[in-house]
Amino acid sequence: FLQGQLSILQEKIDHLERLLAENNEIISNIRDSVINLSESVKDGQKNPEAVNFSQGSVSELFPSASVLLSVDSEDCLFASKSGSRGSGVQMLDVYDILPFDNPDGGVWKQGFDITYNENEWDSEPLQVFVVPHSHNDPGWLKTFDDYFRDQTQHILNNMVLKLQEDNRRKFMWSEISYFSKWWDGIDSQKKDAVKRLIKNGQFEIVTGGWVMPDEASSHYFALIDQLIEGHQWLEKNLGVKPKSGWAVDPFGHSPSMAYLLKRTGFSNMLIQRVHYSVKKHFATQKTLEFFWRQNWDLGSSTDILCHMMPFYSYDVPHTCGPDPKICCQFDFKRLPGGRVSCPWRVPPEAIHAGNVQHRAWMILDQYRKKSKLFRTKVLLAPLGDDFRYTESSEWDQQYQNYQKLFDYMNSHPEWHVKAQFGTLSDYFEALRKESNLGEKRSNSFFPVLSGDFFTYADRDHHYWSGYFTSRPFYKRLDRVMESYLRAAEILYSLALVQSRKSEMTSVFPSVDNYKLLTEARRNLGLFQHHDAITGTSKDWVVVDYGTRLFHSIMNLKKVIVDSAHILILKDKGAYNYDTSTPFLKMDDVQSSQDSLPRKTVIKLTSQPR
Repeated sequence: FLQGQLSILQEKIDHLERLLAENNEIISNIRDSVINLSESVKDGQKNPEAVNFSQGSVSELFPSASVLLSVDSEDCLFASKSGSRGSGVQMLDVYDILPFDNPDGGVWKQGFDITYNENEWDSEPLQVFVVPHSHNDPGWLKTFDDYFRDQTQHILNNMVLKLQEDNRRKFMWSEISYFSKWWDGIDSQKKDAVKRLIKNGQFEIVTGGWVMPDEASSHYFALIDQLIEGHQWLEKNLGVKPKSGWAVDPFGHSPSMAYLLKRTGFSNMLIQRVHYSVKKHFATQKTLEFFWRQNWDLGSSTDILCHMMPFYSYDVPHTCGPDPKICCQFDFKRLPGGRVSCPWRVPPEAIHAGNVQHRAWMILDQYRKKSKLFRTKVLLAPLGDDFRYTESSEWDQQYQNYQKLFDYMNSHPEWHVKAQFGTLSDYFEALRKESNLGEKRSNSFFPVLSGDFFTYADRDHHYWSGYFTSRPFYKRLDRVMESYLRAAEILYSLALVQSRKSEMTSVFPSVDNYKLLTEARRNLGLFQHHDAITGTSKDWVVVDYGTRLFHSIMNLKKVIVDSAHILILKDKGAYNYDTSTPFLKMDDVQSSQDSLPRKTVIKLTSQPR
């Protein structure tokens, strides 16, 4: 018995030695190929647009034919020297020089005192775009459906009514998961009104993804997929294509998202949650607006214009200017008698003839101070917060009071300001016009930045890094779902072709399975939300997300089984769709959304099966 074991062990050692010898030969060939390529690069590269891998000993590895890999200027560039050229701001360098301290900055706690000369705008007035918005989390403290029922549907219903009352009013929306659910429940009259508002420039869809996704935990497959799902829905139902990105709540920002938006066709984007020390540094350097470039880009093909919001949050107290105590007085939902108030204990005042001059000057002072952090005389002032504009009264409070302020400012040319409501694209169009972007060599007006904005901290040393690994069970379930979705899509596509060739379309459940695929994409997209895959929602909300993923995985298994069935049959005419007795079974079983999968055990006996 011992001698037999030794013989088996000797055979395994001999086998390993043979494998090592083969690997050494392959590695040697690869090394020689790299040397040959390096020499050809040094000698001048006769064809800079392509790299021919048929030279040298690579032909021994790939003897069939020469392989020519074309280099797309829009993608990664093959070059002897890596790193983006002309990148004015490298985030790794910024992180090296920042002290990451937190001294008291005065009214702008995490910043510094801002001053200005009142004559600065005499030759060119300040353009102010107040951009109303409502950030709707597709799940957080409530589930997606509960939020929609209690708040989101009312926001969108009021939007249609209130924007039509005055064509100077503007509004924008980001989350297509909510918008599509609302759209499915409204009548044709409302749908036509929405299309008119979009055409008039009063209503804008920004980013247009299924959600506003997390940019750290999400896989790029899912990020792209939720963008496609949202954009396809918009194309089909509204005939519009977003052109600006809006990400005010993800906990840190990735250059990969900037790259995806650029390749989607976007020209502009906005970010908010960046470490407060980085914001302060950028404010002192006036680099809060920049062209975000990929680190590997040797040219400028990946550049996208990015606006970084300078202050603590995207709520009204932190968006009009550096002093939240003053800005809060211009959040008219907080008027006395309402359900929310200003924590600085100075309430807003309704605007009337007796106070309009003083109040207009107060907020103009904030606008001017904020503008000093940027390079142009075009200013963005978002006006919104989480689930804002739910009630009809808030639309009246915000729009009517701000319009009185605008009318007064604009009627006094000696103030040198033009203020109005706007959308995100209104702002970026004015910004590009002001800075002459689009003209030759004009991109030098804004700095070029490469790098990322992780890890986020909103105060002191409160780093938002726990969500990178929190609720790992559901982070894994997300990746499992992605693999099933891609497998199901591929098999379904092949099976659909086969069913048409074999004239079996009436038997193959193509329509039902397509609906299951669509539902799965949307559930996967929903989970990319920055309070879903991150694990930052309430427990019962996490269970809701998990249940959606679990049901979609079960449905995707059905699509895989149905599609594989018709594909493996030699005689397609023998295909018979029967839901009661599946032709194939998957090799793992999961009983619930919070249980681990179990492999199917095949029991072998001496008796035939």
